[in-house]
Amino acid sequence: MLVCEAQNSAAPAEYRLFVDGGKVYVALVTADRWLSQSIEAQLFHLGDKLEELLEEDLYDQGYERGTLPIEHFRSEDKLYTFRSPLPIELRAADTSESITTATQCLLGYEGCFRRLGDMDAGDEED
Repeated sequence: MLVCEAQNSAAPAEYRLFVDGGKVYVALVTADRWLSQSIEAQLFHLGDKLEELLEEDLYDQGYERGTLPIEHFRSEDKLYTFRSPLPIELRAADTSESITTATQCLLGYEGCFRRLGDMDAGDEED
């Protein structure tokens, strides 16, 4: 698993690349319910579709295969999770194309979520 801390988030959150059930995923995870809800609330109030926002950021990273489906749930280990399966076959996961795809998707996730909810709280204090 590759784990990257979300900078400037109002609560601890991580971007991750990992394998689950034979698939490679990119994800944003947080234990903070309010952070997850702040993302949902902004999407609701603006009327934006998360997949469309993600597609724009993926394209900015050079990923030209459209968007990724996004699941949002609370995991068994009580982490609020947004995740997407990547179009990477595990047997080919060490190829330069797979590495490029994983990098583009991880950076696309960060670019997309950074602007949502309280993911970019900066140095603000409560």
